[in-house]
Amino acid sequence: MSTPELAPSVMRFYGETVNEDDRLRTSADGRMELARTQELLRRFLPPAPARVLDVGGGTGIHAEWLVKDGYDVTLVDPIPRHVETASAVCSAVVGDARGLSEPDDSFDVVLLLGPLYHLPNPEDRRTALAEAQRVVKPGGMIAAAAINRYASLFEHVTYAHLHKERIRDSVSKILETAVYDGVRGFTLSYFHRAEELASELLKSGLTDVHVFGIEGPAWSLVKAAEQQPGEGPTDELIASAMEAARMAEPYPELLAASSHLLAVGRAPAGIGV
Repeated sequence: MSTPELAPSVMRFYGETVNEDDRLRTSADGRMELARTQELLRRFLPPAPARVLDVGGGTGIHAEWLVKDGYDVTLVDPIPRHVETASAVCSAVVGDARGLSEPDDSFDVVLLLGPLYHLPNPEDRRTALAEAQRVVKPGGMIAAAAINRYASLFEHVTYAHLHKERIRDSVSKILETAVYDGVRGFTLSYFHRAEELASELLKSGLTDVHVFGIEGPAWSLVKAAEQQPGEGPTDELIASAMEAARMAEPYPELLAASSHLLAVGRAPAGIGV
């Protein structure tokens, strides 16, 4: 299968501009995202040493804790420098979520913790989900992350510049179209509504789909505190925001306030048999 081409702005952003690990390890909301992703996945992961395919796994920030937990992890990412770094953590290869080289029914878990939000074309997202189902074992777990449709609205308030015309117009366009064109700052991206993410997984054939707000409804308060002069958010504020994320889980109307979403589902037991 030929490897699909990823948008040039995405390749440049992750290949030359940004180190995603820095955001997840050092920023307050990034640390919340990492910790909550671990917390949520551990509720659903099968016991180690299950086989996990981490698609779009970057430099291995999730593979790292999965390996420490005893899982057999293979990482796939389209950015060569990511794969080079991840190779120190687990087996890692260059590849694309829409054209995986792994064989059918070969993994207990497939993670898509980044690909869906850099595929604005719905057909590409359907292909990525179909590929995940192809390589996961019957009854296996698939988890997919998404950027929340309204995340940019909350985020740019924390930077105290949403009232500026250029920023306001850019965020308004995201709210209207669900797509950021990647012209400046961030890269080409798609922003999901929670019900839309659930629908995409269900339409792909997954069952028992659950959607969670990763950082929860108070993450922007933490980020705002980090942007102000001084020492940044206190441990108590971060702990309170994390607890708010857990308390919000039974209330789907609060999903719209989270920065990222995580959907977890199961491949039908009959597939591949």
